[in-house]
Amino acid sequence: MYLSIYVCIFSLYAFLNGVQDIKKTDLGMPVPQFTLADQNGNLFSISSVIGKKYLVIYFYPEDDSPGCTKEACYFRDEYDVFNNADALIIGISGQSVESHKKFAEKYHLNFTLLSDEENRVRMLFGVPVNLFGLLPGRVTYIIDKSGKVVYIFNSQTNAKKHVDEALRILKGLK
Repeated sequence: MYLSIYVCIFSLYAFLNGVQDIKKTDLGMPVPQFTLADQNGNLFSISSVIGKKYLVIYFYPEDDSPGCTKEACYFRDEYDVFNNADALIIGISGQSVESHKKFAEKYHLNFTLLSDEENRVRMLFGVPVNLFGLLPGRVTYIIDKSGKVVYIFNSQTNAKKHVDEALRILKGLK
């Protein structure tokens, strides 16, 4: 019964907040344009890095949760490999700038975390929600230097595989 009530409330919330208009970013499409605050409160515009590096944009559910921490720390540990592949790592979730700052400091994260508190960029990309709409999706997008999406990996439960898949694809782009 409670699940039915929750689903009805979530559906109403989604409808009233425009979730029904979610777009889907797909292979071959240009990366959606956006600007968000990073973990230091600075504005980051995706247009400032297109054409300069390959981009690994990963959406994750929540700072400091077990799966998200494993994923972020694995990206951190492989940072030099991504850097040698001329790739920039960008993590995006719905937590605040302050939450991202604490998360980055606690785990010594050496890449950009962007705060999407209203989930507008998540919707712009069409990142799905999972587990009956309770959990934001975990999706990684690889963007080539022309700004086109060349790979999408979607797995809620296999957080570390997002790093492995990103590295595998980047090796093929060189």
